[in-house]
Amino acid sequence: MTKGRILVVDDEEIMRDVLSNLLASENYAYDLAQNGTEALEMVRGNDYSVVLLDLMMPGIDGLQVLEELQKLDPAPATVVLTAYGSIERAVRATKLGAFNFITKPFKNDELMLAVKNADENQQLRDENRRLKESLRRRTSFKNIVGKSPPMQQMFDLITQVGPRRSTVLIQGESGTGKELVAKAIHSASGPRSEAPFVPINCGNIPSDLLESELFGHVRGAYTGATTTKKGLFEVADGGTLFLDEVATISMEMQAKLLRVIQEREFRRLGGLENIKVDVRIIAATNVDLQTAVQAGTFRDDLYYRLNVIVIKLPPLRERSEDIPLLAEHFIRKYSAENERPPCTLDAEALKILMDYDWPGNVRELENVIERAVVLSPGDIVTGDLFPKTLISPLRPLMERTPGNGLPLKDQVANFERDLIVQALEKSGWNQKKAAQLLAVNATTLNEKLKRLKIKTR
Repeated sequence: MTKGRILVVDDEEIMRDVLSNLLASENYAYDLAQNGTEALEMVRGNDYSVVLLDLMMPGIDGLQVLEELQKLDPAPATVVLTAYGSIERAVRATKLGAFNFITKPFKNDELMLAVKNADENQQLRDENRRLKESLRRRTSFKNIVGKSPPMQQMFDLITQVGPRRSTVLIQGESGTGKELVAKAIHSASGPRSEAPFVPINCGNIPSDLLESELFGHVRGAYTGATTTKKGLFEVADGGTLFLDEVATISMEMQAKLLRVIQEREFRRLGGLENIKVDVRIIAATNVDLQTAVQAGTFRDDLYYRLNVIVIKLPPLRERSEDIPLLAEHFIRKYSAENERPPCTLDAEALKILMDYDWPGNVRELENVIERAVVLSPGDIVTGDLFPKTLISPLRPLMERTPGNGLPLKDQVANFERDLIVQALEKSGWNQKKAAQLLAVNATTLNEKLKRLKIKTR
């Protein structure tokens, strides 16, 4: 481990000489300060691992210096030096955050061991801080949260393609966060990121209005066009145009879009002037465009223009290890929005989230967490705050009460039979998995299957 730099703070010149000689003998780099004021000026302009601080100094004393050091982020480790009669002050210094204290006169070995321990501890803390920051960046890329291998690969791809001009096609199910990925690409695009990011959901705009939205129109182009209007291509000039649900565009509009991508110029609806633009296109779809091409609903030439760089977003069910991270992210987000302390997800609630298939993907998870945070009466998010659609199909059966007049023994047998059948159905009739779901041994389950006369597939 590389040794850090040490700052010696002592008003006595002879003590500064002794300490500097000791540090030099152990190959430490060091600086010297003769009072508290000088020390505080030096720590603000340098990166020190350890401060060797004398408590008894005129002017700003050691305790005052220590209080100021603790305000730094990160604060250096501090080893205080004090006379034998001032142990009480040394204890107070420790409570203020000092790493250790050494009484004068000290043994050289004792002092250097304290410096070594303080230095190594500080460097470990710094390394831990750097690792956490690196993890934070890697698990939250422009509001995209995930630590699973598919997400890490996607983060790398965003970093690679961001600065380029190439068209990007984002594929993924609804709710996987395609617009967030498009924004992240735009943010990573260098100078282009300073220009507008303009999104448009092509599926929400009628075909006869989409041309005007994208290319604009001149006054009088059609009934109701009382003024000239810029289209989104012009608004996004120099930046990025995000075409969401691109597969919904009509064949006629696909031809016009293809021309703009090829020529990088267009005419406003009803206009005669060609307008040149520098726009990066990012398109997104939740359908397979190749299948759409084969079905004749999407132009193959436009498909090849869009299919330059493809980013495939995995559904949430294929990256379930990200669910705890996402849940924590949304809890913090909606706790802050609702001006309440952050909630904590209990173990049962997390298990429910992990067991669910999430057909609505991240968007559905976000909605579930927002609802739970708003409804939570305390600082714990419990499973009963979730919609019933999330709860395992086993739970309603377990909560069912008897009342059909059957003897208790028969009620229990019927209940047990239904519970086992549902576990088998949920596990695809895999007895080992069903046994795990029911928290029983496989042999126990097998005996129950025979006793209850449940036929396995």
